[in-house]
Amino acid sequence: MSAAPQAPAEIAAAVIDPLAYAEWDGLLDKFDVLRRDMPVARIENGDLHDPFLLVTGYDDVMRISKDNKTFLNSPKGVVFGFREGEEIVKAVTGGSPHLVNSLVALDAPIHPKYRRLTQEWFMPKNLKQLEAEIGALAKTTVDRLVEASQENGNGEADFVPLAASPYPLHVIMQILGVPEADEQRMLFLTQQMFGGQDEDLNKTGMANMTAEQITQLVIGAVADFETYFAKITEEKRANPTDDVASVIANAKVDGEYLSDRDMAGYYIIVASAGHDTTSASTSGAMMALAQDPEQFARLKVDRDLLPGIVEEAIRWTSPVQHFMRTAAEDVEVGGVSVKKGDWLMINYVAANHDDRVFENPRKFDAARSPNRHLAFGAGAHQCLGLHMARMEMKILFNELLDRIETVELAGEPKRAKSSFVGGLKTLPLRCTLSK
Repeated sequence: MSAAPQAPAEIAAAVIDPLAYAEWDGLLDKFDVLRRDMPVARIENGDLHDPFLLVTGYDDVMRISKDNKTFLNSPKGVVFGFREGEEIVKAVTGGSPHLVNSLVALDAPIHPKYRRLTQEWFMPKNLKQLEAEIGALAKTTVDRLVEASQENGNGEADFVPLAASPYPLHVIMQILGVPEADEQRMLFLTQQMFGGQDEDLNKTGMANMTAEQITQLVIGAVADFETYFAKITEEKRANPTDDVASVIANAKVDGEYLSDRDMAGYYIIVASAGHDTTSASTSGAMMALAQDPEQFARLKVDRDLLPGIVEEAIRWTSPVQHFMRTAAEDVEVGGVSVKKGDWLMINYVAANHDDRVFENPRKFDAARSPNRHLAFGAGAHQCLGLHMARMEMKILFNELLDRIETVELAGEPKRAKSSFVGGLKTLPLRCTLSK
């Protein structure tokens, strides 16, 4: 085994640059080069961050995702961060690299105990009971989109702020028992945490901030989340209902309620991760359909094609773009030596565009089969809400297909500047309505 080769400076900089993820095709070009020449590459950018190993091949990312004994979530940050910000987080948390102590930051034996608390709630059998409520939210969403497209007289509307963004937010807030009046507050806090350096998504001027200022802003957002959900916990313990917030508030592990920090982390991961990712996949599916009128027309007639549309959209967009892991022992990955304590980035965008697994991966192919993408992760840390995401998208698109006769792009879609959770931030469409 040899040591991981050093990635060229241009590629090393792009991997952690939010702007690079907005310039999608150029980024995919760089990942193609890495998979071919150095599927496990060492990434260094001076003193900006700790060095890490970038893993871009599908098989290697799948292996690491499933091997939670060898590749840990906890010792170092589970999301890439700059050194200056990480030191601030450790000072705030008393040494932990995780500002939010959520499921994604936990390893066995704690992780499976915490995951089991809500796993049953997010299974299809239970979610089926929510179909009518989600259907009503989907109808309201499409009403809003249709109304906006009619107001300007030319059938044009931006799909992201009118549909893709608010719809999954409404759904996840409803299952958390958050009143509609508080939804915008939750959206703002999420944008502070995950808006990255995109000036259109984060209204706090983060693009011009130092790493320390950004970290302090995110710390403030987390504190606001914790304060808000502490009140929710009090309410749900006094008057539990059938929502997931009541499950979290009243859950016990080894006979004890979750600590305040662990409970806040649980709420935050459900509240924040439950809508940005689905929003991105929904936007991706709609863009693909707008670019392919024949596929849209076929889908209107044959709704059995919808699951393939949804699954391919999730692969094609890969909303969660990476996670980090720490090697628990010396091991080999992709033919190179990985030492105990090494930090690794498993990049889902790169893995889901590996042409050794996905033929013509940049093409949106609703008939792609098999489609064993990694957008939901794999193994013990596979996305808890994957069934809900699929269900939400199917319900919304059924409503859209009933109401919209044709759809096409009315301008250039734009992606968010974010290296962690990403997707479209604008999708201008021109629609005609069904009679």
